[in-house]
Amino acid sequence: MKLPAGPQTPFLLQTLHLIAQPTRFLDNCAERYGDTFTLRALGLNSPPVVFFSHPQAIQEIFALPAKQLDFSKATHVFQPLMGAKSVILQQGRSHQRQRQLLLPPFHGDRLKTYGQLICQITEKVTAEWQVGASISIQQFMSDITLQIILQVVFGINPGLRYQQLQKLLSSLLEDVTTPLYSSLFFFPPLQQDLGAWSPWGHFLRRRKQIDNLIYEEIAQRRLETDKRTDILTMLISAYDEDGQQMTDVELRDQLVSLLLLGYETTAAALAWAFYLIHSTAPVLEKLRQELEPLDEVNPELVAHLPYLTAVCQETLRIYPIGLICVPRMVQEPLQVIGHNFDTGTLLVPCIYLAHRRKAVYPEPEQFKPERFLKCKFSPYEYLPFGGGSRGCIGMAFSMYEMKLVLATILSRFKLSLASKSHVQPVRRGITIVPSKASYLVKLC
Repeated sequence: MKLPAGPQTPFLLQTLHLIAQPTRFLDNCAERYGDTFTLRALGLNSPPVVFFSHPQAIQEIFALPAKQLDFSKATHVFQPLMGAKSVILQQGRSHQRQRQLLLPPFHGDRLKTYGQLICQITEKVTAEWQVGASISIQQFMSDITLQIILQVVFGINPGLRYQQLQKLLSSLLEDVTTPLYSSLFFFPPLQQDLGAWSPWGHFLRRRKQIDNLIYEEIAQRRLETDKRTDILTMLISAYDEDGQQMTDVELRDQLVSLLLLGYETTAAALAWAFYLIHSTAPVLEKLRQELEPLDEVNPELVAHLPYLTAVCQETLRIYPIGLICVPRMVQEPLQVIGHNFDTGTLLVPCIYLAHRRKAVYPEPEQFKPERFLKCKFSPYEYLPFGGGSRGCIGMAFSMYEMKLVLATILSRFKLSLASKSHVQPVRRGITIVPSKASYLVKLC
C-alpha cells in the first residue's frame, strides 16, 4: 500500500513540531504535500497518521461505518486526564448512549436558562478593570470560562468547595497547557510516579484531590431534592433507553471532559475574537453599531445578532477550537478519495487546514466576517467543532457563551490593543492562543 507523501524526518522531531509549533508545521506540510499527507508522530512504532483537508475526503471519512474504525486507540492519550468512561474514549453502543444522555442539556430551550448567569459572571470578573489599565485578555477569558464551567456545568455555588476546585483546576490546567507538561501524555514512558516532586507524581496527586471534591459534590447532589437547572443536575437525573442512570465514575469523567474541552478552548476562541476584532477597525465599528441599540445585554436578542454571529464564525474559521477532528484508526482496509489504507492507519480530518483552503475561502488569512453573511458553507468545508458522529456536544453552548461574553464586554468597555506588534499562534494545551496581546481599557 502506497501512503500519501509526507515528511521523512524522525518521528520524535515530527512529534515535537506538532506539540510546539502545530500551525506552522501543518502549514508547511500542506504547502509541500497538498491536501493529504502522512506523518509519523505517535512514538517509535507510530502507525501512519494521514491528514486530510479536502472537503470530499472529510465527507467520505465522516460517512465511514463505525465498525470500520476504532476511536479509543486514537484518543488514549486523553485517558489519564478525562478517565476511561469519558465520552471521548467510547465507541459503538456505549458512545451512542453517552451522547444521548449528554446532548439535551446543551441544546434548545435549555441554553436560555444559562444566559443570564453567563452575563453576570462576565460582569463580575471584568468589574475590576480600571480605566487606562493594561490587561491580558487571555487571563480574564480563562477566569470567565472556568467560572462558567463551575457554575453552569458543575452547578457549584461559590463557597469553600468552589474555591478549592477553582484553585486546583486552574493550577492543573495551567500546567497541562504548557508544551513540556503536555508532552507527558504523548510519551507514556515519562509517566512515572517518582513521588510528589516528580511531574507525573504531582499530576496524580492533584488529580486525586480534584476527584475527591467532584465525588463529594456528586454525592451531595444525589441527596438534594431542590429543583436545579445546572448541567450536572440534569445528567444525574437522566435515564438511558434501558432505564439506567450514569454512575458516579461516568459523571466524574464526563464533567472533567466537559471542563477540559470547554474551558481553555472557549477562552482561546474569545481571546482570538478580541484580537481579530480590534485589529480590524471596520469590523469593530460594524459590531459596535449592531450592539449600540441594546439598552442591556438581553441573551436572547444577542444570540440572534447576525453580525456578531458572523464574527464568532469567522474567528473559529481562522483559529478553530481544535486543529483536528477526533482521529479514526482503520480496523479493516478501506478507501478514501482513491487512497487505500490498511488496518492500523490513523485518519485525521484537519479542521485548521480545511478552513484555510483558498478554493473555499479566498484570502483565507484575512478576517472577513461578511463571508458568513454571504455564503453557507458545507459541514465538510466549515467544521470548527468537528463533525460526523463525533462532533462536539457543546457546540451550541460554546457559540452562545462566546456571543454573550463578547457582547457584555463590548457594551461596557472600549478596548484598544496596547501594542501594534503582530501576535503569533502558540500552543496552550489542546488549543492555540494568541501570543502576548495586551489591551488598554476605557469605559464606554
